[in-house]
Amino acid sequence: MAPPSVTWISVAPVKGLALLQRDEVRLERSGVTDDRRFHLISPTGRLLNGKQLAPLVQVTPDWVEESGFLSLRFPDGTVVADIIELGEPVATDFYQLRDVRGRLVVGPWSDALSDFLGQPVRLVQPERQNDGTDRGPGIVTILSTGSLDALRDRAGLAEAIDPRRFRMLFGVDGVDRHEEDSWKGRTVQIGQAEVHVRGNVGRCIVTSRHPETGARTLATLDLLAEYREDVETTEPLPFGVWGTVATPGRVRLGDQVVPPA
Repeated sequence: MAPPSVTWISVAPVKGLALLQRDEVRLERSGVTDDRRFHLISPTGRLLNGKQLAPLVQVTPDWVEESGFLSLRFPDGTVVADIIELGEPVATDFYQLRDVRGRLVVGPWSDALSDFLGQPVRLVQPERQNDGTDRGPGIVTILSTGSLDALRDRAGLAEAIDPRRFRMLFGVDGVDRHEEDSWKGRTVQIGQAEVHVRGNVGRCIVTSRHPETGARTLATLDLLAEYREDVETTEPLPFGVWGTVATPGRVRLGDQVVPPA
């Protein structure tokens, strides 16, 4: 078996929209700069994502932090792009765990997304970088290709399962199936960075949806409930792990991953 290595790097500048694949990122204490920099809310202030709005994955974002330039590409080829301006302050309840303070984004994006979805939504930028990740700034998520193989076998599929279903920052090749579970409470080196793994990532209905169409095409939650029910876990329906940045550094595709000894 080849030494463990980074096999994908995925970020989502806008929470719930299409993932972007990176060749390289800089992992800071707060996370990756352009990951989850924006999120969507309803007119009443409720957090919205792929759970409620599956078609969001058909919209591809691009965000340039230095210039404040945001573009959204829609399935019909339409692109809505400009330099952002920030409006009134808002606070978004993230899963009844914490309030994320931010500002409404002024410009064409909210209207364009509302027209595409057929319901009103508003685009928000959190005040703190990476505050729009599920567990707060500085969170790193990791999933092995071995775990994907285990789920594929459980599902009885011949083809590989697209890892984008799980919206994880780093993919790791060259380790045993679900080996990342054993990293909890320990530190793993990923490229130049080090990550202290703290818990399992519990899965939701978003993982059942095709990562390009949003259609429900795989019963991931039923599968995980069947074959992961006896796993000692920090969150229900575990698949992959999360941690915090212990040592910042650059991470590139193909970089070596050094599991805990």
